[in-house]
Amino acid sequence: MGWTIRLAREADAPILEQLIRLSSMTLQAPYYSAEQIEAALGPIFAVDHQLIRDGTYFVVEKENTIVGCGGWSKRQAFYGGGNGRQAEQSVLDPLIDAARIRAFFVHPGWARRGIGGAILTACEEAIRAAGFLKADLSATLAGEPLYAASGYGVKERYEIPTANGLSLPVVVMSKAFQKGRQP
Repeated sequence: MGWTIRLAREADAPILEQLIRLSSMTLQAPYYSAEQIEAALGPIFAVDHQLIRDGTYFVVEKENTIVGCGGWSKRQAFYGGGNGRQAEQSVLDPLIDAARIRAFFVHPGWARRGIGGAILTACEEAIRAAGFLKADLSATLAGEPLYAASGYGVKERYEIPTANGLSLPVVVMSKAFQKGRQP
């Protein structure tokens, strides 16, 4: 292992933008065309500063280098960097609504070493501590196996429209947590 998980800070944003681009262009390449990935960078694959402000976005560091990131949200959005949002979104009701798992990206040199799973565990613990009984997410095709292996079931498949008439196929997934039990 040898890495640490901490909450992201606003000062991390420039590094996270670079990580997101590198991760997307490399790890998403078997699933999406270069044009689809490029169209998704910014509106879909981007730093969501609201997650950082809410204290719900984690980074994984190895020797003071960020090698992964991901988080959860108590707000409506399923994806995106928030650049096109007009205002802060309202807070979800944990007894009725599902928390949102959001924006997981891992450095390609650190892929498949448990970083995504470690971030997901940290998110689920925080989600439970916030009183949520379930979590939803909009997974990329590359991320679907991680979430399926962690107990998330497929609710639906759809395509997010992007620039130049392109779209990005994604999978809406969900997981319920039992009351009183940690994930």
